Amino acid sequence: MGKFKFLKTFIEGVYVIEPTVFGDERGYFMETYHAKEFEDAGIAATFVQDNQSKSQKGVLRGLHFQYTHPQGKLVRVIKGEVFDVAVDLRKNSSTYGKWTGIILSDKNKKQFYIPEGFAHGFVVLSDEAEFTYKCTNFYDADDEGGILWNDPDIDIEWPVEDINEIMLSDKDKQLKTLKETITDFK
Repeated sequence: MGKFKFLKTFIEGVYVIEPTVFGDERGYFMETYHAKEFEDAGIAATFVQDNQSKSQKGVLRGLHFQYTHPQGKLVRVIKGEVFDVAVDLRKNSSTYGKWTGIILSDKNKKQFYIPEGFAHGFVVLSDEAEFTYKCTNFYDADDEGGILWNDPDIDIEWPVEDINEIMLSDKDKQLKTLKETITDFK
């Protein structure tokens, strides 16, 4: 029996991943990645970079992508809770411009796999959150792009009713809509 449940979303290539958690009175143990099991599930990704961020409630990071060096990402939360989103930017996809999202937390221990050709972002729902992600390509500041988090054509249903202020980076405040963004993802 595998150590993970791979749950397909309605967007091809995007998965919610539930690891098996072994716990007792001392705490817990779980594997967060196993190349063979991921490959058997259809995720044949080679990860080359791991990242971690810490943010406070209301911080929204995204929606980010890289133009010519796209990154697939395996993301999870190790402290707190976020709402994580993937937006399909593959022009030939039947779900182009559609989004899917999931609450990730240190309690549910779920992971989210977002393949190359997607914009990615999250908003912090807890007082603070620590977020980790594995990437299939190296970050390249000269290659980064993004889409406005509240693009009305994408219409992401961010669960932010309990958040007083959405906090964006200066860079994210300048992002354009999907219609104004040119990508070549197939």
